[in-house]
Amino acid sequence: MNNKPTIIDVRTPMEFMGGHVVGSINIPLNELPNRIEEVKQLQQPYILCCASGGRSGQAANYLKSLGMDCMNGGSWLDVNSKVQ
Repeated sequence: MNNKPTIIDVRTPMEFMGGHVVGSINIPLNELPNRIEEVKQLQQPYILCCASGGRSGQAANYLKSLGMDCMNGGSWLDVNSKVQ
């Protein structure tokens, strides 16, 4: 089975368009509760990222509270450098 994590970028669509990890999915933090069924369809574990790690930390805590396997990857630039 493929255990490759799904990278979820919780920045705004405008920020995401300015640069993002190749293959990542943009689900803005404020949309996360309404898109939870979509998230559940994605391959776990999830690595969450944003600009600095603040919003992705909130998102990771939220998803963990729902029993999902995820971690805060911090800045998308940090995540990008690790997946290259």
